[in-house]
Amino acid sequence: MPSRSDTPDGDTDHVGDAAVSPPASALDPAPAGHPPARGVRPGGAALARTLAIGAGVLALLVVVSLAVGARSTPLGDVVAALLRPADADPTTVVVVRDLRVPRTVLGLLAGAALGAAGVVMRGVTRNPVADPGLLGVNAGAALGVVVALGLGRTDLATTVVAALLGALAAAAVVAAVAARTGSPARLVVAGAAITAGLTSVTTLLLLQDPTALDRYRFWTVGALTGRGLDAAAGVAPLVLAGLVGAVALSRPLDALALGDDVARGLGYRLGAVRAASVAVVVALAGAATALAGPLVFVGLVAVHTAHRLVGARHARMVPVAVLAGAALLVAADVVGRVVAPPGELEAGLVVAAIGAPVLIGLVRSGSVR
Repeated sequence: MPSRSDTPDGDTDHVGDAAVSPPASALDPAPAGHPPARGVRPGGAALARTLAIGAGVLALLVVVSLAVGARSTPLGDVVAALLRPADADPTTVVVVRDLRVPRTVLGLLAGAALGAAGVVMRGVTRNPVADPGLLGVNAGAALGVVVALGLGRTDLATTVVAALLGALAAAAVVAAVAARTGSPARLVVAGAAITAGLTSVTTLLLLQDPTALDRYRFWTVGALTGRGLDAAAGVAPLVLAGLVGAVALSRPLDALALGDDVARGLGYRLGAVRAASVAVVVALAGAATALAGPLVFVGLVAVHTAHRLVGARHARMVPVAVLAGAALLVAADVVGRVVAPPGELEAGLVVAAIGAPVLIGLVRSGSVR
């Protein structure tokens, strides 16, 4: 993990964090002494209110996710199925406990992971449209999963390891491209090229293995069905480790946002910061892809929601983006259940319908150049 180097006199930093923290004016949208930009709420109390509201919205969406679907279930029946399954209607118990609870938990985990991954990727690339789905990291994870499927390995452990290896390879390419271009628009184009290339390889492998294609075709659009709570329990430690890593990287990424020279002057080792950031993105994006498929735009929407609400400091953005990503994916899953009865739309399709206009809006507003 990144660490501070010694001071010139050989003594380590004894003056406290304030001496090496990036100035607020450099990271927040408005200069010191001026009103903050619209939508930005600096300060611990305002952040706590934002998190409380976000948690409340997420809790409401969880309730809706358990009650709404092709067959709507009264809230009282949902509670009975969860707490008193022996006394509840058997069909309701199956629908709520075996179908809706797992997909809700998967949505929470995958959305939270992608939201945090988006913040870290934005920070390390210094790019407003850095998203694991847009830049090919999720496509790399998907390729790894396809290779595992082609080898006949469908168990969760193999799927997760394959997704992590694929995401790592793609992240290495993205990091190399980001180091050579200072243009967000060019990085998006490069990410699209990386995604297209990886997707082509994935398709080539699938066409040679009809069995793997049958397993892959539903998962690839981004769906929360087909996995149980055992999958969520198996991947949850990896997601938790990634979230902890994202929080730990908040201050180094704040320093990195000020430029390489300033970050070095503050005592951060840039190679260690970037390596740790890539590791966190790979863990979070790989875990989310193994659970729900190669979802796109979740990180982008979550990060820009967090940035608008709490500003540019990563310690504030990470928890808000986690809540926003989880809420977005759970809401997309609920919408997908009801917009095309009697069938369903996968959550990935709904998220894409939301995220694509967000990206277009960013381009039109001049945020991406």
